[in-house]
Amino acid sequence: MDHATDPLTAPGTAGGHATDAREAAPVRVLVVDDSLVARAVYARLIAAESDFALAGQASTAEEALEMLRITGVDVILLDLQMPGMGGLDALPKMMALAPKARVLVVSSLTVEGGEHTLAALALGAADTLPKPEPGRYDSEYRAMLVDRIRALCPRRTQRTAPPPRMAVRAALRPARVLAIGASTGGILALRQFFESLPPRIGMPILVTQHLPASFLPAFVGQIARFSGRPARLAENGMLLAADEVLIAPGTAHLEVAARGEELVARLTKASTGTGCMPSVDPMLASLAQATGGKALAVVLTGMGRDGTEGAQSLVAAGGSVLVQDEASSAVWGMPGSIAGAGLASAILPPAELARRIRPLFADSAKAGQLAG
Repeated sequence: MDHATDPLTAPGTAGGHATDAREAAPVRVLVVDDSLVARAVYARLIAAESDFALAGQASTAEEALEMLRITGVDVILLDLQMPGMGGLDALPKMMALAPKARVLVVSSLTVEGGEHTLAALALGAADTLPKPEPGRYDSEYRAMLVDRIRALCPRRTQRTAPPPRMAVRAALRPARVLAIGASTGGILALRQFFESLPPRIGMPILVTQHLPASFLPAFVGQIARFSGRPARLAENGMLLAADEVLIAPGTAHLEVAARGEELVARLTKASTGTGCMPSVDPMLASLAQATGGKALAVVLTGMGRDGTEGAQSLVAAGGSVLVQDEASSAVWGMPGSIAGAGLASAILPPAELARRIRPLFADSAKAGQLAG
């Protein structure tokens, strides 16, 4: 049996690792925002946390780039709409200067301009959070921002024992459907995965990505460009078609049901154990039943453990699940939880996952129809 060396010490936690701030160096945060009020709020928030340290403040992207040349940072809070270069244009330059830093887009454009935010995420920003109106930085918002920063920060503790080895399951099995789940950092991972996938695979593709509903129209266009395939928001009763991407809406889970020999989309709103809407779990669990386990799932970077229960159902029915590796993940929560449960048939970066499953698609692509 093959083994992977990806560590997992606490399945379901952000990044798969517990962090004790008392034993760790503080997370260095750079604030980049043209609003004096926002910079002041973020600076006070960072100062109030014992495991954070303010690495600097910049009112323009140009100023931030100069700081990054001389200052080490772990997390960058980045506004997109600023005078001069702007956050979106500066993002690739920031990542080149600080390749290990995680970028959290905190911008009003995360509400009003989904395309700008999705473009930033596709370039490598790890996560996004709307910036409230002045005077509305309440305790709930502050707690949410602190949690996002902690989830994104690199590991700080040193292990006292070698990490466990992840068992990799048996060879992949024939499939009728490819289903993909992702969350934090998932836009870039989806891009990398689709760019390495063959142009025709002969089966439908389902995508559940944790995103606000307002982002979905722009996200559909983005997936169509990444994949080179038709992409649509799923609707109840919609027929699954080979080489078309159906995307879960932001307000419902995307499930699959059998209708004779056909497979159709089904939207549900039942609560899940993870609280996610949409959730990867019901998508995978429904495929286990509708296809008799003839489904292939890929779970990419994301916080928490969404997808683990669905993966258990799919694997038990005879399906296969592959997950993104820790080194390439923004947060190794979702894929790490599945790997830690011993459910993964491969643990690799997104592009290598696509190349790993190519042999499964050869016959289906030639036939141009669903594999039975």
